Amino acid sequence: MDEVSGGTSWRSVALTHDQIVDDDRPQVLQRASGLTEKFDEWRFSASEKLERVDLTPDLAESIGSKRWFRGLGTLLGLSAIALAMWPDFSPLEAAPVMEVDDSVRDEFRSQMIMPLALGADSGRHMGATPTVVELESAPERPQLDMLATLARGDSFGRMLQRAGVGSRDADRVSELIGRTMPLGEIEPGTQVDITLGRRPAPGETRPLDNLSFRARFDLALQIERVDGNLALKRIPIRVDDTPLRIRGTVGGSLYRSARAAGAPASAVQQYLSALGDQIDLDRAVRSTDTFDIIVSHRRAATGERQAGKLLYAGIDRSGKPKTQLMRWGDDGRFYEASGVGEQRSGLVAPVPGPISSRYGMRRHPILGYRRMHAGLDFRARSGTPIVAVTDGRVVGAGRMGGCGKAVRLNHAGNLATRYCHMSRIAVRNGQSVRRGQIIGYVGSTGLSTGPHLHYEMYRGGRSVNPASVRFVTRAQLSGDDLRKFRAALAKLKTVEEGAALADLEQKPSEMGEPEREIDKLEASKKVS
Repeated sequence: MDEVSGGTSWRSVALTHDQIVDDDRPQVLQRASGLTEKFDEWRFSASEKLERVDLTPDLAESIGSKRWFRGLGTLLGLSAIALAMWPDFSPLEAAPVMEVDDSVRDEFRSQMIMPLALGADSGRHMGATPTVVELESAPERPQLDMLATLARGDSFGRMLQRAGVGSRDADRVSELIGRTMPLGEIEPGTQVDITLGRRPAPGETRPLDNLSFRARFDLALQIERVDGNLALKRIPIRVDDTPLRIRGTVGGSLYRSARAAGAPASAVQQYLSALGDQIDLDRAVRSTDTFDIIVSHRRAATGERQAGKLLYAGIDRSGKPKTQLMRWGDDGRFYEASGVGEQRSGLVAPVPGPISSRYGMRRHPILGYRRMHAGLDFRARSGTPIVAVTDGRVVGAGRMGGCGKAVRLNHAGNLATRYCHMSRIAVRNGQSVRRGQIIGYVGSTGLSTGPHLHYEMYRGGRSVNPASVRFVTRAQLSGDDLRKFRAALAKLKTVEEGAALADLEQKPSEMGEPEREIDKLEASKKVS
């Protein structure tokens, strides 16, 4: 605050302690003594001067001013210095490749650590001293336990010999097993537990002491050496054949719902194929419908399970009759509950390809005049398989004039089909064929301009348009066969849902001794 008095201006100020208190002590200025202190003083003064010059301003502020251009000059100068001190752009020369000879390789091996169990020869070896006494013979295990696997296309005897079994013992084992069951019935992938005993003499093969494996789902075989001779022991395994029944709601996807309910993938595919011949799965099945699947199933007393083929395919559609199909007969055909086997999906296409020429009048590509084209032409490559559109019997197989190599089939309902211009015929005259069976291959024999299939259909001996026929095949059961079929269907439908999933209760004679912890350490060595 200013006070004006007599033209004199007084201003209040803040005084420091040194200004108020009079110090009578003499003021002494200390000079830098020593090179280090002088360098520090010079560096401090130089930094103050450079700071006042302001060579490194922020280039994001005051763009275009003198201060900004001064900073830009600093940046360019430092960049020029950095480029001037940049090393050569020529590629660096790599170190020469080390020459590894036998001596260097031996030195590397001496530094390696390898498992002795695999025959390691690493490390440095010292010469034996006089205190080392050589063994008369190397000690070996009193017995060897291993696990051999029967590969596809391999014989049982060769598999045993690769595992170390002598040829005499291998032949004896094959003979014993052959008396019980054909060796060809042993499925590939079967694992065999083998125990080899002590060698009778140095250099000889180990004798077979014990051999055991699962020959069938319901039979295990064991071969033991008793008083120097091999003896076979049959171990029957109790098996329950209760079918597996699975029910559930269709939901968003019939396939996914059935798989989620526990049905095997192969059984679900068979189920969809069987129902597809009866109903339209895309339009006739709703998410609220209930599917019913029964699959052949086997469970052993030892805990193993084995699922087989589809036995029953059913679906309960709300407000519509149930669809019930059961597999019956040697041919494995599905029949309805009424004893009628049907194929509602109609005829299958003889070849997978587009239609290049339809039924009707046209100009013949070779003869040059208009004539009736009594069939359908399918465009396909040479060698494409040709299948029968439905079940039938071959009444002609060979060359048929302008048709070239052709096959003629007779079907139910007074219908017949002919397949022309084949390159090769796959059936013979008088043979029965099934729907979808290959009867020949696409070619260009006869009056043909290129590989294709000419497909004809006849009703009562007269040519008809194959595209206008909606054919339904039926296999009707009657008499004693129908009664047996209905009795088997009624019995099959009494199977409880999920009953086959329960473990088969073991009898006292089937319960073995509990495995000891020390036995778990002695794991068998697997032989490939």
